[in-house]
Amino acid sequence: MTALPRPRLIVLGLDGLPLSLARALAPQLPNVSRLLPCARPIEAELPELSPVNWTSFFTASGPGEHGVHGFTVLDPQTYALRIAGFGDVRAPTIFERLGSAGLVSRVLNLPNMAPAAPLRGMLVAGFVAESLEAAVFPPFLLGPLKAAGYRVEGDTTRGSADPAYLLAQLRLSLAGRRAALGLLWPDLAWDFFVCVLTETDRLFHFLFPAMQDAAHPWHAACLAFLREWDQLVGEVLDRFDALPGPKRLVAFADHGFCGLETEVDLNRVLAQAGFLELARPARDEWDAGVMGPGTRAFALDPGRIVLHRRGRFARGRVAEAEAPGLLAQLRELLLGLTWQGRKVMKQVLDGRALYGCENAPDLICVPERGLDLKARFDRAEVFGHFGRYGMHTPDDVFFADTGTGSGDDDGAVARLRDTGRLVLRHFGLGETRQNTRGGLIL
Repeated sequence: MTALPRPRLIVLGLDGLPLSLARALAPQLPNVSRLLPCARPIEAELPELSPVNWTSFFTASGPGEHGVHGFTVLDPQTYALRIAGFGDVRAPTIFERLGSAGLVSRVLNLPNMAPAAPLRGMLVAGFVAESLEAAVFPPFLLGPLKAAGYRVEGDTTRGSADPAYLLAQLRLSLAGRRAALGLLWPDLAWDFFVCVLTETDRLFHFLFPAMQDAAHPWHAACLAFLREWDQLVGEVLDRFDALPGPKRLVAFADHGFCGLETEVDLNRVLAQAGFLELARPARDEWDAGVMGPGTRAFALDPGRIVLHRRGRFARGRVAEAEAPGLLAQLRELLLGLTWQGRKVMKQVLDGRALYGCENAPDLICVPERGLDLKARFDRAEVFGHFGRYGMHTPDDVFFADTGTGSGDDDGAVARLRDTGRLVLRHFGLGETRQNTRGGLIL
């Protein structure tokens, strides 16, 4: 009996790519241009961060279900702040659903998948992974990846001060993605392939103005790098074109991007207004242990406002009866915040209503374009520049689907969680189910 052909699906992740920029640079990026006829904008999940949105993709659910609300997780007893990881994800992944149905996935550079967990297929997790060893499953992939010089991330610590170094690091990581693609793709013993290119996000954080302004001194160098990135996009598209049918390719970003005019530190705002008590000088920006017992509210990245509730935090003082009035005061403070005569906030949303769960941040702040929200514990000023010149946006998110009009129409995709649901529908698996894995993530 002849086996039925695999209805393969490929996801190409273009981290941080705004649709407007892709269209503006189309003459210089011929391979991205191949996607533009079936491209349109979608919305990011809030907050518009990579771990929130890539997790929304690979769980086919929103932050209220999967539990990842930002880059950081605060321990409510010790006040230690750490980076979120795959161990914090509370919902089943689409890879688990596919594996249970006997389908094989190959996954390259997908953020928030480390430490790598077993799946039916192969995984090279992306940012944030402590090491390549922590990013790889099955372990036999480690040798070939190391031999190819693969790195999870380039070193971007000198990004703002040394653009030439940044571009060199991005080229090294891009070369590693190309080598890994050559390892994971060729045998075609898979049903679902994910390849995420994160280099655009890193470039835009430090050099987004150079992408917009042809007169910028780094415009030509950045465009030269993007042409190399576009060549790898083309390799994926060419490999897709060579596949036997049936097949489908979906390409999308996790958020948009725009120029950054100033950072806005919300913990400094709260401290100046008397909501956040700092008991001692902070050791660094991560030192949440500075919060004293007089703290009534604090911020976590980028715009999560959390009440210091009694019974939820070791030093919490806010009673439940106080919460509504306190939230009204905080919303008034934040909506009234201005910079150079401009309102800082576009919206201040009720976190529990937004996410549909009790363990959500109390308020979610959405800034106006150009005003990048932060939540540090060592800043002396509310406003300032700290080496970054590009910021995420929840709108203008690139999305393209070669299956548009095929019966599973892309019109059902409005935001990032819907991309994961598209995958499940493609393979006839329906919607995902909520399944709590772990504890509280703020």
